[in-house]
Amino acid sequence: MKTVEIEIKHDFHPNQDQLFELYNANKWSSAKKLDQLEKAIQNSHFVVTAFHGEKLIGLANAISDGHLVVYFPHLLVHPKYQKRGIGKQLMQVMLDKYQDFHQKMIVADDNAVDFYESVGFAKAKNTTSMWIYTGGDH
Repeated sequence: MKTVEIEIKHDFHPNQDQLFELYNANKWSSAKKLDQLEKAIQNSHFVVTAFHGEKLIGLANAISDGHLVVYFPHLLVHPKYQKRGIGKQLMQVMLDKYQDFHQKMIVADDNAVDFYESVGFAKAKNTTSMWIYTGGDH
């Protein structure tokens, strides 16, 4: 029996079906806005994906000015593949790529704070995360 390895791909842009499966499995509201989601991923500064065979099982993207500041809006791993180090591997690719940037930013849900602290992020002092959010799931 052949073992299928997890493959990390840099700047590969998944199709809508792949995006829907991953985002829907994680219950992200952007799965309901596939045209916008696909364009958002295509227009990201950088994208890293994880595949198990042909199945998209993880994705992280970056939005950046290209020199000083980078924001990581999406990091998700299919629930069936979580707790295997895939998210850490994807984030490490991002941190390596943007290692010399002055500011690396995320907005973490409360249940993801421990994960982000484990890869080097710290809570910002004297700041408040703010948004106008139309996803409808919070």
